[in-house]
Order: sequence, then C-alpha cells, then structure tokens
Amino acid sequence: MRSEHHLRNEVKLLRELNGYSQEQLGNLLGVSRQTINAIERGKYNPSLPLALQMAKIFRTTVEHIFFLEEEPL
Repeated sequence: MRSEHHLRNEVKLLRELNGYSQEQLGNLLGVSRQTINAIERGKYNPSLPLALQMAKIFRTTVEHIFFLEEEPL
C-alpha cells in the first residue's frame, strides 16, 4: 500500500501565540503578508533558510513547525 506525504505546518498557531499578524511576521522574515498566508494555507512550501528563520523567531525547531502527514492513496 502506497501513501502520499503532505507537508503540514503550525505557522498560524505559532504566529497567533506569539501575537504577530501575518504582515508583522512577513516583515520580520523579509517576505510579504501573502507569502505568510500561502504558507499557513499549505499552498507554498518555504525554502529551508526561511523555515530556519521561522524556527529562530518562534524559538523552536523546524520539525515542530513543519511536518509530513501521510495520506493513503
């Protein structure tokens, strides 16, 4: 049985827990609000450097923010 992996994330939850708007987080990371929105919705996977910057801002690991979820085919 095969399965497909989808990258999921906790960006929205962590952003809200830290009191940032999408625009504020985007400014801290040097990206647009639209980019943050697309990441939160799973429409865009960030580069590794961007993911590492997020982990630093949220004081956690990349693996805590982004994870693979298996979905059966």
